[in-house]
Amino acid sequence: MKKLLNKWYKNHALVYKILLFLVTTLFIVFLFPKTGKFKYSFEKGKPWQSENLYAPFNFAIQKTQEEIKDEQIEIENNASVYFNIDLEVPKEVKLSYSEKFNEVFNDSTSNKKTLFKKGVEIIEVLYENGILDTDYPYPNDKPSNLIASNTVEKRLEYKNLIEINQLLDRLEVYLDQSISSGNKNKMISLFFDIIKPNVTLNETLTKKTLEEELSKISLTRGSIEKDQLIISKGQVVEDEEYIILKSLKSEYESQVWNTANYNWVLFAYTLLVALALLMLLLFLQKYRLEVYQNNTKVTFIFFNITLMVFLTTLVINYNSQYIYVVPLCILPLVLKAFFDARLGLFAHVLTVLLLGFIVPNSYEYMFLQIIAGIVTILTVSELYKRANLFISVGQITLIYIIAYFAFFVIHEGQITTLKWDTFGLFILCGLATLFVQPLIYIYEKIFGLVSDVSLLELSDTNTKLLKELSNKAPGTFHHSLNVANLAEASANEIGANAMLVRVGALYHDIGKMKNPTYFTENQSNGLNPHDELSSKESAMVIIDHVLNGIEIAKKHNLPDRVIDFIRTHHGTSLVYYFYMKEKADHDDVNIEDFSYPGPKPFSKETAILMMCDSVEAASKSLKEPTTTKINDFVENIVNKQMESGQFLNANITFKEIESIKKVLKHKLANIYHLRIEYPE
Repeated sequence: MKKLLNKWYKNHALVYKILLFLVTTLFIVFLFPKTGKFKYSFEKGKPWQSENLYAPFNFAIQKTQEEIKDEQIEIENNASVYFNIDLEVPKEVKLSYSEKFNEVFNDSTSNKKTLFKKGVEIIEVLYENGILDTDYPYPNDKPSNLIASNTVEKRLEYKNLIEINQLLDRLEVYLDQSISSGNKNKMISLFFDIIKPNVTLNETLTKKTLEEELSKISLTRGSIEKDQLIISKGQVVEDEEYIILKSLKSEYESQVWNTANYNWVLFAYTLLVALALLMLLLFLQKYRLEVYQNNTKVTFIFFNITLMVFLTTLVINYNSQYIYVVPLCILPLVLKAFFDARLGLFAHVLTVLLLGFIVPNSYEYMFLQIIAGIVTILTVSELYKRANLFISVGQITLIYIIAYFAFFVIHEGQITTLKWDTFGLFILCGLATLFVQPLIYIYEKIFGLVSDVSLLELSDTNTKLLKELSNKAPGTFHHSLNVANLAEASANEIGANAMLVRVGALYHDIGKMKNPTYFTENQSNGLNPHDELSSKESAMVIIDHVLNGIEIAKKHNLPDRVIDFIRTHHGTSLVYYFYMKEKADHDDVNIEDFSYPGPKPFSKETAILMMCDSVEAASKSLKEPTTTKINDFVENIVNKQMESGQFLNANITFKEIESIKKVLKHKLANIYHLRIEYPE
């Protein structure tokens, strides 16, 4: 069991990477549409570029949305409406008419019987079809059904029903000129008192009937038989061919794959996504071993790729027209800020390849995004300078617009139908890319990474920690500034991270604040505290400035990348002065008591700092420096460090070390204002 646990512990980093790889693969596949992808691309009015296409199976030709909409409108216009009719209302109205007629007309009224009979006839005419309870927005020829006791009583057109606002006009017509105006007004007033509507709309039945009719609409028209020629190579895709191709694509991506081969599609997607992510891991292992060995950094890279895929799928599911709003160039920007340009571009290309599965017009999309990614990598430098970011985003947006314009002209052959809205999407994408600055800050806090933006802040000599160093150990502060200048120039010479090495140089000796007077650069009154200590004790005080520096750095939340410079700037070298002094007094000296704990420098930047620190510190002891003395002095110090194996773990070459020596010789010559020695 113990053996198994030990094995697990030794391989836990690899196990984590495998789990991260599997989880990322499955999540990306989960985001992808679970259908097969139609392998042909086509556009209406353009020639068919592929080989002759024959129907792979029987399928129906789908109607266009316009055709379906026209059918729906026709059905809605011709669909019958249903009204409930109350057959008792006319009887009640007649009874009420008989009662109120005598009240309105007394016995002295002439032609009373004739007038009464006329009123009864009018009531019968009004209720022959029915009186509506309100006005409905139906055309006059709308088919209508009158229902009484759940059976259809009568079928007629809507115009045959009397709307309530038509009542006065109807009465004016029915009450002819033979009736005096006084009696006519009384009759109209009487009818308005007794007439009640007896026809109401049956909304439930009307709606249900309409829905049934609409549900009968066929979404297809005709069919294509298997092996039937659909379109020939070079043939222009006209309306009919376009509809057939759209029908085939829809059938191919939905019915066939969703039912028969769903698992195969899922398996194929998983293989392709896994292959792309595996290439990324292999790239990291071969060319970025430091990143590969850091699980946090690997997680960070996988997270950013997954985030871009997630955002793109969200936009596609909402509306694929807005696909170019997604600021995909944030990915290479972020990765370049934390790592390097080559890794940023590699990850960007892999992400674009993954998105090619799900985006429409995949070739156009991939071309635009890869070109934009390359421009991002080539143009963005010194991201911590705000002007650079704005300029780069402007260039990226311009590249998007130019490339899209070119594709549009290739597809359409003219620019009159150019979609100017798409240019607006590119501008929005550019504005969204500016979010990279706060995003980098968020990532630094979440993942504990350090970008050039943070390094710029740390390089400010007015920071609290550096001001404290200048107050407590002014000589050390001045030494750190000189080392920072030497290290930055050396880093620029060999293409290392100049900003990182400068910050590391500024903070590498902060541990000397604890006992500043024990270091010669801070001794101004001629007193040396080491005179009261043994050589071994003095060595311990000197060595402890590394451990004290690490402690102070962690207390002030300095990034690990900066602490690495404090930890490694002396490597495992000797405190040579006190070692030789102890050796002169005693024969049996333990060399470990006079050695720094390490580790040795493990990067170009930490190796540069070790060289610059040693050379700058020792240069103070030069008496009457000359060019020859400085050259020999630099060669001697750096060669000793190489002989003691201090640079074995750093990925720095002999050629780069020679370049650094050259820079150090030149800089020291400038510091001491030396003239060139001419031969006699």
